[in-house]
Amino acid sequence: MGGFLLVSCQSDQPETVDEVEALGNVLPLESETAVSTPIDSSPKPPTPIITPIGEGSAIPKPPTITPFPTEEKPTPILPTKVVPTPTATPIGMCSQRIPSDDLFTLVTQTYNLSRDYAPKDLILLTDHLPIDVTLGYPSEIREVALQPLITLINDMQTAGLQPQILSAYRSYYGQSIAWDKWNIEHPERAAIISARPGHSEHQLGTVVDFGSPSLPDIVGQPDIEFHTYFFKTPEGIWLLDNAHRYGFTLSYTREASEVTGFFYEPWHYRYVGSEMATQLKEAGLTLTEYQLNNQPEPCIPN
Repeated sequence: MGGFLLVSCQSDQPETVDEVEALGNVLPLESETAVSTPIDSSPKPPTPIITPIGEGSAIPKPPTITPFPTEEKPTPILPTKVVPTPTATPIGMCSQRIPSDDLFTLVTQTYNLSRDYAPKDLILLTDHLPIDVTLGYPSEIREVALQPLITLINDMQTAGLQPQILSAYRSYYGQSIAWDKWNIEHPERAAIISARPGHSEHQLGTVVDFGSPSLPDIVGQPDIEFHTYFFKTPEGIWLLDNAHRYGFTLSYTREASEVTGFFYEPWHYRYVGSEMATQLKEAGLTLTEYQLNNQPEPCIPN
């Protein structure tokens, strides 16, 4: 049964629960309801009035802070760092010196080897080279230098030369025999044309004394084997120009005789490897000169 809801005009507040529910059915939607903002009647602090600064007005500056004077200290000068160089600390008496088969072992008239030193890898050259090269001598050389020497000999022969090997490894006792021979025949010159036992590079097993079949004719002596005129032979000329490419260097040059302590020996070549031999060739140095400038003393001279 339909009917109308009567609302009293004398009161804005509903009086019963039924009236409240009925009133809720006719209230407008929330989006259409005007939300009234309550008026805050509490007193508010006065709004500060900011007066602009006109042109020409002085702007106050912050106080200047004067720093305390600092004491000037001189910049400390640090000492230059010294890079230490190898010390020349001897390792013992030269008479007890047994190197570890080093290709750059220093052996001179001052620094010698023990009588007990002998390389462990010696190879007999007659097993690898023809007799017209070895002349039948039982010469030996260290294995490390064998192949470079064979290549050198082959290249010399290909160039039409006739290289000979007169001597190679010489033991301490073998050097004693050579020293006695020269000391008897030329006592006044023995010290510069031969080495005392233990003072010969031949004991290292990396040295070759070369010969040439043309030397007797150049010198005018049929049985000559060693002579400074070897530098005039075709073999001597070729070796001086090319030996470094195979790792061999001339030990005793004419120019360095005062340093090496030995007379000029144009036939005496020592194997040091192609890198070192080339470096020495380009610098115009003997191995002994290089060693004395770059290596510490190896032992206490006897």
